[in-house]
Amino acid sequence: MREAKNFYIWILQVLGLLGLLALCLWLSLRPRNPTVTVVELSLPPGDNRTSVTDDGINNGTLHYNLEIENQNKDSNIYFDDILLTFYNGQDRATEDRILAFTLGKGKTQRMAARDLSVDGRIWKALRNAVLNATAEVKVGVVTGMRYKTWGMKSKHHGVHLQGTGKIGKDGKLLGKKKKINLKHASKKWRVKASHIHN
Repeated sequence: MREAKNFYIWILQVLGLLGLLALCLWLSLRPRNPTVTVVELSLPPGDNRTSVTDDGINNGTLHYNLEIENQNKDSNIYFDDILLTFYNGQDRATEDRILAFTLGKGKTQRMAARDLSVDGRIWKALRNAVLNATAEVKVGVVTGMRYKTWGMKSKHHGVHLQGTGKIGKDGKLLGKKKKINLKHASKKWRVKASHIHN
């Protein structure tokens, strides 16, 4: 009886050790989320490239640059099209779409800088806020992605990110780093984004 009891204890110890090893392996292979950062954003307050709409309202220009980092050494990331939306308060100022692409293991992709046209009605309020140094631009990102680790693709993951940046009188981002780090969006933001883009 004593030998049988010792045998069962040994079996339990082995199973416990195997379970712990499996957990450690799963944690080491579990892909990390990519980091998405607006590394440059400007709203030239005296932009000479503004266009005029049919009703005589001047459109403005928003200039931005996006950087995406894959922190995983064992996983590629396959992105769907990325939709970026820029807001002044609750008003949608402009949006952009980046076509689907693959980001390799441990790689960082900086997108080509882009200039977007800002709707004239929104631009007027945004320009006044810039001149008064009270401007804030909200950025929303919606996309989907899959990881590929050791030849196996993961399930499809929906991604909703958001961030806010303060704009100075020169029309450029304030702060030491002058960047907007995008984080997981709140549930309220996700609902808002789904209503806009459906």
